[in-house]
Amino acid sequence: MKIDTDFNKINEVLTRGVEQIYPKPEILESLLKKGKKLRLYVGIDPTGKDLHIGHALQLRKLKQFQDLGHEVIMLIGSFTGMIGDPTDKSAARQKLTRKQVLENASTYKKQASKILSFTGKNPAKIMFNHKWLGKLSFEDIVDLASNFTVQQMLERDMFERRMQEGKPIYLHEFFYPLMQGYDSVAMDVDLEVGGSDQTFNMLAGRTLMKAINGKEKIVMALKLITNDEGKKMSKSEGGFVALNDAPEEMFGKIMAMDDSVIIPYFELATNVSIEEIAGKKIQMEQGVNPRDIKSELAHEIVSLFHNARLADIASEHFKNVFQKHETPDDMKDIKIINEESIVDVLVRSGLVSSKNEARRMIEQKAIKIDGKVVDNINFIIDAASVGKVLQRGKRYFVKITK
Repeated sequence: MKIDTDFNKINEVLTRGVEQIYPKPEILESLLKKGKKLRLYVGIDPTGKDLHIGHALQLRKLKQFQDLGHEVIMLIGSFTGMIGDPTDKSAARQKLTRKQVLENASTYKKQASKILSFTGKNPAKIMFNHKWLGKLSFEDIVDLASNFTVQQMLERDMFERRMQEGKPIYLHEFFYPLMQGYDSVAMDVDLEVGGSDQTFNMLAGRTLMKAINGKEKIVMALKLITNDEGKKMSKSEGGFVALNDAPEEMFGKIMAMDDSVIIPYFELATNVSIEEIAGKKIQMEQGVNPRDIKSELAHEIVSLFHNARLADIASEHFKNVFQKHETPDDMKDIKIINEESIVDVLVRSGLVSSKNEARRMIEQKAIKIDGKVVDNINFIIDAASVGKVLQRGKRYFVKITK
């Protein structure tokens, strides 16, 4: 496939959603304009079964390069995922087994195909880093470690915080940047793309590429979508939107997000032009209800990961259930047998994942029956509850039947 050197497309690649390019943007710009075919990648550790919007932001950038004709790789952290990236973590991650990470990643290609093309003239490649990291000897690790200092590692924000709080820093966590850095060496890439929170790890790869392959590696750090507290939107921090979410679920999650993320989401997660986004920002500043702009955002995102027809249906569903306060017509049923505690019914219905969560939701007054809050964890559901609607929060409903 011939490399596309269209100026406007290159400018979009270099600027949209990009926070920083190392060593400097002009170097990457020059390579793109000259039509040099680049080999680049995004790495994803399979610590869970779902790819989410955070992953999508990076894969969308990879897609831009793919459309220009460059060789793109989605790297599955089948080795690094077992250890877990300590970035932004106040405690060590729980270690996973090889079986667990491979099982988590089993549908990643299918999920990523909503964004990347794995067929055609320039198919994206999938690679697994256990194939080279699992073969490194202790001698190899010592050799890699000789390129870094303990002081460099301790300067990382999360390690500094842990030391101040008296929390442990495990030695294996120091190895993570070495492993991520070695991925670049093993694949001999020209460029790595990742969130700005990965800058330290990506630059470690730049160091190792120079030391081992004698080659310059470019690093593209992308902007993160953060909440008002500066925390990135994720499963652990909230704002988790999975690419596998059903249209109505995805639409509802976007509508539940803080108004402050509307414009960043438009820039990073949609194909809406920068000019149009600027117009939406002005509308909000002039007093247009943010809910209306957010509804447009939700429709755009559902259209991208599903289609426009399903986005229309999801939008109408949201209006009926949350703006007109109607209950959905297609609720699941939960059958009760004699008398049951509300905690047991909540778990059995799937509205919560555990009894502890059920109790927590009740204490937070997030559980209702026919619109009335249930605040007693010992509440009994019996024949008098048949035909009523059991509700968790604003989006989840089941009908009680016999």
